[in-house]
Amino acid sequence: MKAILLYNTQAGKGRVARHLDKIVEIFRAANIDICPKIIDFTKNPFDGEENTELAVVCGGDGTINFVVNKMQEKGLNVTLGIIPSGTANDFAGAIGCKRNILRAAKQIAEGSERRVDCGVVNGTYFVNVMSFGVLTTTSQQATDKEKHLMGKLAYIRIGTRDLMTMHPIPISVKVNEEVIDTNAAMLLVFNGRSAGRFNLAPESKIDDGVFDLLILDYASKAKTVFSMMHYLMGGKDAKVRYIRSNKIELNCPLHERTDIDGQPGPDFPLNIECLPGHIKIRI
Repeated sequence: MKAILLYNTQAGKGRVARHLDKIVEIFRAANIDICPKIIDFTKNPFDGEENTELAVVCGGDGTINFVVNKMQEKGLNVTLGIIPSGTANDFAGAIGCKRNILRAAKQIAEGSERRVDCGVVNGTYFVNVMSFGVLTTTSQQATDKEKHLMGKLAYIRIGTRDLMTMHPIPISVKVNEEVIDTNAAMLLVFNGRSAGRFNLAPESKIDDGVFDLLILDYASKAKTVFSMMHYLMGGKDAKVRYIRSNKIELNCPLHERTDIDGQPGPDFPLNIECLPGHIKIRI
């Protein structure tokens, strides 16, 4: 099997680069001919690699998102392996990856192929979550340097600022032939289960062909924060809507920043569709 190992030299705070020889050795011991390749985010990593059968991605959700979109640009159907080395690694958690870099490599090398769902919004693909509103864009607001030096503390710092500026967002949601008009504090469309390692969509499955849509309606700042905390602690809250669907249409008159897998998302209106079994994973 021909494979490429796509990695960022800073991935996992440099752990991937330090263990590169061991990772390659694990795959070659399983008769997988793997070639390491540093990711250049200004280029398509599949240039010259169109015949590869397996792409092992070392990184977090944003790196996986980049690779999936570049793969789709070329019309390729390459099997992906994930070595989690980002900050949150939510998608890796959803598919059951080992957290340890070398154990994750061994898991892929000795694993088998399965298909998982993928989302697409206005022509851009996402693997874990598409979102907007309070606390949902902290990853894209944090610089790479902050993420590497501070880890989750970088998110907490930006999240605290987000809470201070929280405001109602007028949205129109078309889902399951119903139109919901509301003022939301946040909205998340999950293909996976978690965001920032918070298990917000516990009923979600990565291969069930539907999204789990979470809407937090805005009240006052204090009441909205209470509803958010109540839900995070496992409580049922009247301000939290939980809906399952394979297609969602969203519109908003404001210029709100959106997020897909920790990266900047498209502008409104948004047409979101679940693509069942669209991605091949080796695990």
